[in-house]
Amino acid sequence: MTIPARPPKLYDYDTDGASIYRASFGMIRAEADLSRFTAAQSTVAVRMIHSAGDPALAPQIAFSDGLVDAAREALRAGAPIYTDATMIASGIIRRRLPADNDVICALHDPRVLEIATAWQTTKTAAAVSLWDRLEGAVVAIGNAPTALFQLLEVVAAGGPRPAAVIGIPVGFVGSPESKQALAENPYGLEWLVVHGRRGGSALATSAINALAQEQEI
Repeated sequence: MTIPARPPKLYDYDTDGASIYRASFGMIRAEADLSRFTAAQSTVAVRMIHSAGDPALAPQIAFSDGLVDAAREALRAGAPIYTDATMIASGIIRRRLPADNDVICALHDPRVLEIATAWQTTKTAAAVSLWDRLEGAVVAIGNAPTALFQLLEVVAAGGPRPAAVIGIPVGFVGSPESKQALAENPYGLEWLVVHGRRGGSALATSAINALAQEQEI
């Protein structure tokens, strides 16, 4: 291809990606209270705070003790990653994945609408029923509290158990409650949540990207 001419640089700004990340993460570590996290957890939390652009997110982030190790072990073993939204699937950096892991969002499967109608639930919740390799998988839910509740109900009914659940659905209705239910789950699930109403695809994606590669940059 023909490389276009670059317009004159009028502003004083850093154009080196690695340098920008280092500076950004340094600011986060200086401004956010990460003292209650382990070193491995703080690497994930820093990525999440970076995606939110807000060090005040730190107090809302919570991990089960074994989440980081469980997620990384599962990914290294080739476990699939299930997501509730195509934005999360699209945002996961494939080159970071240690075993060329499959990233699956079943939301647009033609069976989803029929299931949702029969169950009188949302399509994102219905899509969870199509996660057929859920045992030992890594799950990232960033949009739909109903999907997180559905996942917990699948496990409660004796269904397959994922190795790690990143439960960060955003919203006003059901969001805080679904994340609290995950954090208090009696099924032995390893979990990562952002308590309260905050969440979304960017936060869930950043968590997966941080878990997939142990180096911060």
